[in-house]
Amino acid sequence: MENEIVSGHGEAMWRKCAAFHGHVCPGLALGYAATRLAMATLREDNRADDEELVAVVENDACFVDAVQVLTGCTFGKGNFFHKDYGKIALTLFSRRSGRGVRVSLKGDILAQSSEHAQLLKKVMSGQADAAERARFQELHAQRTREILEADPEHLFQATFVEGPVPERARMEPSAPCPRCGEPTMPSKMVSGPSGLICRGCAESVPSRQDEPSA
Repeated sequence: MENEIVSGHGEAMWRKCAAFHGHVCPGLALGYAATRLAMATLREDNRADDEELVAVVENDACFVDAVQVLTGCTFGKGNFFHKDYGKIALTLFSRRSGRGVRVSLKGDILAQSSEHAQLLKKVMSGQADAAERARFQELHAQRTREILEADPEHLFQATFVEGPVPERARMEPSAPCPRCGEPTMPSKMVSGPSGLICRGCAESVPSRQDEPSA
């Protein structure tokens, strides 16, 4: 893969982020900028083919899709973790170097205009008319361009983090849950009245056997 993530010629990667996410927006642009800064700080040029990189994100919004595309870290590989902190932040670890960096948005660096904020509320509530939706999209696109054209170091602060790199994805044979019978990783089971059961059964989700027949 070309070194287009850290070289500044990332138009192709940005298009891939937009295609994966489904649309262009400020949140995706923030994830793109944050990830570029994190990878540049760690001097990592390439996406992870396996688990060479590990990403820990602190929100569950548009931001994280750019992180997945640029780093190659995904839930399926076991090298993508979510902390529900509601922060525009990313911690990226390199298994090659053993180093990690946390990149977080600087305070009030991207204050939203009152017009943009008001239109966002109307659009999200379904109360915006056609003209208001068009104006919102115009402001949204403008904000996205501002983020993409800014120096990531102006938007984010990057701090090296101490501590071990998260462990590799666990691979183990599944075993049937004693209650529902569904194959489950034993390490993910929890204690039940009669031994280990899956979390679904522990949370009183009806098992397949308990579901009423059609």
